[in-house]
Amino acid sequence: MAKTIKIALVGAGMFGGDVHLRAYSDLQRFGIAGQLARVGLDKWTRDFAEIRFELVAVATRSQASAQRAQAHFREITGHEPRAFFGDAPWDDILREIPDLDILAVATPDNLHTQPILAALAKGVHVITEKPMCLTINEADEIIEAAQTKGLVVSVDMHKRYDPDHLRVRDDVQKRIGAPLYGTAYLEEPLEVATGTFKWVESSDPFSYVGAHWTDLIYSYYRSKPVSLTAVGQKKRLIRDGILAYDSVQVRVDFENGLSMNFHNNWITPPEFEGPVNQGHEIVGADGKVESDQQYRGFRWWSKGDKSRTANNHFTREVARPDGTSAYVGYGVDSLTVGLAAICRIKFHGETRDAVASLYPTAEESRITVALINAAAQVRDLNFEYLQKGKGATVTAALRPGWNLRGRSKPRGGRRSRGVPADLRPADLG
Repeated sequence: MAKTIKIALVGAGMFGGDVHLRAYSDLQRFGIAGQLARVGLDKWTRDFAEIRFELVAVATRSQASAQRAQAHFREITGHEPRAFFGDAPWDDILREIPDLDILAVATPDNLHTQPILAALAKGVHVITEKPMCLTINEADEIIEAAQTKGLVVSVDMHKRYDPDHLRVRDDVQKRIGAPLYGTAYLEEPLEVATGTFKWVESSDPFSYVGAHWTDLIYSYYRSKPVSLTAVGQKKRLIRDGILAYDSVQVRVDFENGLSMNFHNNWITPPEFEGPVNQGHEIVGADGKVESDQQYRGFRWWSKGDKSRTANNHFTREVARPDGTSAYVGYGVDSLTVGLAAICRIKFHGETRDAVASLYPTAEESRITVALINAAAQVRDLNFEYLQKGKGATVTAALRPGWNLRGRSKPRGGRRSRGVPADLRPADLG
């Protein structure tokens, strides 16, 4: 009997329609065995060699976009997944394809929770884009459902798999000694906020891409955050009638003493030479590591064009003798690890707990969600205070259990009016 993993993709925009769709096209044609060595799982190459993968459905909000994704996959592979569309197309998929194995979620950030919970309720594993969700309550609901059902929720935290970051995690961070402070930045192009996404007013740059960096720092040290403060600015997008934050800066303090600043925007001018500007550095007691993910030493320019850079590590085409191209890179690696864990459960009798070390789990993502949830509240309060000519005095204390719902008091025993339960003004003087 053929061993088959059936996948449905919900969301075919900038990431779903590119990275997910192209990764699943290679899986459909050639399987997963060729990708395993990139993530250190090549011991299962023979075990997984006979597993077939089928993208059985693609779904988007509109019929036209669903059919475009369907046609694109057919053009690459010769196979045509079913097209679903509507406000909640995952419900139709889960009803009409009862033997589905994986729901891949690449919807807008604020629409992750519904399809994830719907899939888990039907006994379907999940691979989801970051952030897993936007509130701690949603994260807890997802975790409880996944644990109850024994299912994988693998979150695409692909910065973990950048080869430069793996070198930091496995080698350099040990050389530089106890971490003291650092900065991580990811600056998106203006087009993202003004054209690509229609939901920017319900999000912010830190929620959108800061999640990558908070997860990366956690993957380096496995140290929990204990507090944060955040500020944001609104100047550029307002000129286009978009009531959203241009940029957000968040400082997170960790149990191990590291104080990390996360800087994010989505207003980088189109003239910038790379797709995004990104990098990070950490100062330790015995040294420092710097990593520029935007400019890695590869640059070109030509007549009639400006200087350009490219990230050849994220995804790239590798030519095959038949004229087609393999699709590889750390953007695919972070999908591969979740797929491998699901294969171990379905075909080799492993439990969810037994494969948890293979991929970024929902439990780990709860930490990032807690930071996003708290930063959004702190950001808004500090923005309000700064607009009134006051200081940005609000911080969030992340209590044991990662809840933002309990009661807490600043020193002196008095709660500040208007400050949510686990948010407090910084102690001054």
